[in-house]
Amino acid sequence: MRWLAWTALLTASAWAQMPGQNGMQWPDITQEQDYTWHLASSAEPTGANADYRTLTPGVTLTVLDDDGPGMVSHIWFTIGSPEPYHLKRIVLRMYWDGEETPSVEAPIGDFFGLGLGEYYTWNSEMLSVGNSRALNCFFPMPYQHHARITVTNEGKMTVSNLYYNIEYRKYAHPLRAGALYFHAQYRQAQPNHGWTNQWYENGDPLVNYKRNLDGKDNYVWFEAKGRGQFVGVTMSVLQNQDGWWGEGDPMFFIDDEKAPMVQGGTGSEDYFLGAWDFGGAPFSFPLYGAPVVGKELAGERWSVYRFHLDSPIPFTKYMKATIEHGHANARSDNYYSVAYWYQTEPHMPFPPLPSMDDRIPTLEIVGGPGNAGAGRPQTGLSPK
Repeated sequence: MRWLAWTALLTASAWAQMPGQNGMQWPDITQEQDYTWHLASSAEPTGANADYRTLTPGVTLTVLDDDGPGMVSHIWFTIGSPEPYHLKRIVLRMYWDGEETPSVEAPIGDFFGLGLGEYYTWNSEMLSVGNSRALNCFFPMPYQHHARITVTNEGKMTVSNLYYNIEYRKYAHPLRAGALYFHAQYRQAQPNHGWTNQWYENGDPLVNYKRNLDGKDNYVWFEAKGRGQFVGVTMSVLQNQDGWWGEGDPMFFIDDEKAPMVQGGTGSEDYFLGAWDFGGAPFSFPLYGAPVVGKELAGERWSVYRFHLDSPIPFTKYMKATIEHGHANARSDNYYSVAYWYQTEPHMPFPPLPSMDDRIPTLEIVGGPGNAGAGRPQTGLSPK
């Protein structure tokens, strides 16, 4: 069984650990707990069975508003909406200890690993989507003074049925000094801007003559200042070119904004702990997987994830996590991602969330010779 390093998050007494199902750590159930358990829910307060909320366009609903010290231990949503790509149009935000800018900001589907705006079933240690359209999160989210979680409908149609259950603990004692706070940030490139509009076998000199040693044009998963640790990423890809998209390598800039401390690798699918183009079939494991596996053709879709729970990647003042889009950033595919990390507050301002229409996955046709990396929308693929 794996022992996960979450003890820095809470007081030692509040987080006595024992390994649980799939190796995940839970409080020791043979010992008395030092918290009280609470639930914020969409349940009908009168006791009737209308256990949901409706969310009209432009409305923000607060689903948790609690004074600490406490910790969110589990989040569950399921959504009934007639609007296409509502997973991209509904935005989830989380605020800790009265901060003005969110520590978590992402389209709700992307936060739960559904970066293509469509539902599929998958399972991991911290995030999962069960049958049918059940969105679950088990990341521990401590707060010293206050927690606020909101859901905003940025779409054009009313969300007819928003169901939620948020389980949280309340403690009579403060969190451990230096507790790290949960963060999650959405990024996208639609498209990435690569330097070739063609793709050959991995050994072809047209591809391999270029080198990328500084990560200047890499796709960025997240950037942070402070003290903390990176714990994982979910990413989805919409191919704009034929061929294999996954020859990009990760690069991590840790406490130095100019030089990558960890550079290179053997390919994108290898970072996500698959191999050989993921073998043509989807898979989900506790710490890694590829729940959506396509073909090596323009228009194909992929989703991948990796969690560093076995060894979170620490930083003491700065971190930027990146990955190449194709070897040396050759390709111009669309990427959509959410990075997950813990850090001290205050956090670095997030980049502005792309507009609702710009978040909808849209196929781009890569330009011809002399126009490599340029794109134009493929009309009629994704409704806006």
